[in-house]
Amino acid sequence: MPYKEKSIEKLYYTIGEVSEILGESTSLVRFWAQKFPDFIKPARNKKGNRLFTAQDLANFKVIYHLVKENGMTLDGAAKRMKDNITGADRRVEVISKLTSIKERLLEISAQLKVNEE
Repeated sequence: MPYKEKSIEKLYYTIGEVSEILGESTSLVRFWAQKFPDFIKPARNKKGNRLFTAQDLANFKVIYHLVKENGMTLDGAAKRMKDNITGADRRVEVISKLTSIKERLLEISAQLKVNEE
């Protein structure tokens, strides 16, 4: 699985949390936030730290899917998102859910093997 799913929905995610979920460096997350200002609009706290919403996180996952998994350029990913954000977002959501279902089934299979022994 390319990135970790968070089961608890939060209002805001720090840049460190986003980078951990995506499995990428904080500098890459910061760079993507700057390159995709139409889709990622971080709020700032009193210290000036970036805080990302759940929608920003979903957009990061779409960017990750387009750039890292599909091998698109940043410009190509930005164009695709502008042209069809709902379609790309939906595909990433489906892939994410299917991956978590697969992991759960593998866990159940492993438990059944242990119980048979």
